[in-house]
Amino acid sequence: MADTGDLKKGFKLLIDGAPWQVVEAQFVKPGKGVAFFRTKLKDMQTGRVIDRTYRSGEKLEKADTEERTMQYLYAEGENFVFMDNETYDQMRISKEQLGDNVFYLLDNTNVDVMLFEGRPIGITPPTFVELEVVETEPGFKGDTTSNVQKPATVSTGLVVNVPLFVNQGDTLKIDTRTGDYVERVKK
Repeated sequence: MADTGDLKKGFKLLIDGAPWQVVEAQFVKPGKGVAFFRTKLKDMQTGRVIDRTYRSGEKLEKADTEERTMQYLYAEGENFVFMDNETYDQMRISKEQLGDNVFYLLDNTNVDVMLFEGRPIGITPPTFVELEVVETEPGFKGDTTSNVQKPATVSTGLVVNVPLFVNQGDTLKIDTRTGDYVERVKK
């Protein structure tokens, strides 16, 4: 059992037998009355998001999840195939379960797969990935006075805002936590 004091971003709890993850947690102490936590929770199986409040001191049931390092092998229709690095068992995870993480999957990349009762419910990709720009407008030379950005499509289909000097064929370092451009990678 856990306490409401444990509620913070990333905390996993059980609600009606299903695993939920805290997306946002805010402690509220009104002038009158009991303090409470205002949270935004995401269902780890369906992706549905709800708002819920908990009174301070309320007991919560912690979700029993497990993370395993697995290697991404290939896409198979709407599913993506991963291999356990220890047992070499293969596991399929649907595109819906992966969400936006599908844009950070490169062949043979190691990711952390989250399991709930032995079933995969999501992944955590590496913090940074290097992706090649496949489409972007040409930049303008000498336009360095402002922080102007343009959209660029990378090899996995992700669209990222990048500085004007980035060209087609460049390799970019992308932060998978935010989906933002970090830097251009020198070859």
